[in-house]
Amino acid sequence: MNISRVKRIFVICAYLGPVVCGLAGLAAPAGAQTVMASAVSRSDSVADSAAQGSASVTDNELRQQVKTALHTDPYFYDEHVTVSVEDGRVVLRGFVSSDWDLRDAVRIASNAAGGRRVVDELVIKLGGNR
Repeated sequence: MNISRVKRIFVICAYLGPVVCGLAGLAAPAGAQTVMASAVSRSDSVADSAAQGSASVTDNELRQQVKTALHTDPYFYDEHVTVSVEDGRVVLRGFVSSDWDLRDAVRIASNAAGGRRVVDELVIKLGGNR
């Protein structure tokens, strides 16, 4: 075998090895997504039953649940956000410092509201965090 041929084979293997391993790594998460899909569908049914149970929660209890969830989240600053419940819907008012915080507030409130609609009336005020 010629040295240049050995080098060529080595270079080809060096480049193809990570590609083959990378493709094998992509195949495993695809299977995991199937498992996750069935887990998500089960959690949806749990969320639906929680939403039905939350119909018996009073507006004041619902407001307090959402307020507590916003306040106890370690990454969300809730000082300038007020929560009210109007016609069975959770309404968020006030201001947050970024688009990320706005999405976070709606996500936290939606999870705490147990299936109730969350109305976002928040304003983004840049540099207005503390």
